[in-house]
Amino acid sequence: MSKRNDRLIFHSMASKFNTLSIDIEIARAVGFDGLETSGPKIAAFLDAGFTAPELRSRLDGLLLPGIGFLTDLERQGGGRADMLREAAELCRLASAAGAKAIEAITGPLDIRVFDSGSDRLHPRLYRGLVDLPEDAQTALTAENLRDVADIAADHGLIVYLEALSWTPLNTIDAQLRVLERCGRENVKIVIDFWHAYTSGDTPERLASLDKEIIYGVHLCDSLPHTGGIPNEAMLRDVPTGKGVLDLKAWVDAVKATGYAGWWSCELFCNRQHQDNSFDIARELKSLMERLVLT
Repeated sequence: MSKRNDRLIFHSMASKFNTLSIDIEIARAVGFDGLETSGPKIAAFLDAGFTAPELRSRLDGLLLPGIGFLTDLERQGGGRADMLREAAELCRLASAAGAKAIEAITGPLDIRVFDSGSDRLHPRLYRGLVDLPEDAQTALTAENLRDVADIAADHGLIVYLEALSWTPLNTIDAQLRVLERCGRENVKIVIDFWHAYTSGDTPERLASLDKEIIYGVHLCDSLPHTGGIPNEAMLRDVPTGKGVLDLKAWVDAVKATGYAGWWSCELFCNRQHQDNSFDIARELKSLMERLVLT
């Protein structure tokens, strides 16, 4: 693994349908510095009968900056208790793998909640906090994040927040307000270019951030977003580097903060998910080297 400050990380979403073992092999064969994977992939490996020591042996020499992901962070009522149990399980899996952090994601995931009359048309659809004022959304999300951070701290882990761009509190400024009210030192944010772009944030906004609150970067692309609720499945179905984002401008904006950390190649392109994952990984790494290391 390289000793440089900027680390290039293979993201399991670039190899969506493969096992953890294959993801590890791809990361090693292509020469990535590490792997950002998911709780479900780790759980599937362990549930198949492999042990935690075997898992760590497979991963030896690879940086695991974090694993995803805890969804619908803002859940209330009985759902809040479920969320905290899921957080504890994700922390257990992260510790078993030797990961440094867990990712927490805001909801709701289903964009149908924003359809006109959705509460009537889809009465059982999880709505999260979309019907509450922003201050209440911030307070409740921060309270949940605080409790998740405390669970993570017991495992020596960081929590990195990712606000999905169609959910409340989606902008960088809104996320910073959540972090401030959360008040925990082991909480940071991940910069995802697609979510930032479709939330209305710009490279100029990213360049003004305090580098200390950035835990990592998801280097990704987008098809044109002309307004309204962004449809992730449609807008992210593009190879990285073939979309509308000026990726060099976005990378340079993050680097202007003084950030020097890990960069992960999250990918949602359906065609590439069905292609040769080793070839796709090589293309992604080559692109990341040009953007980040030069």
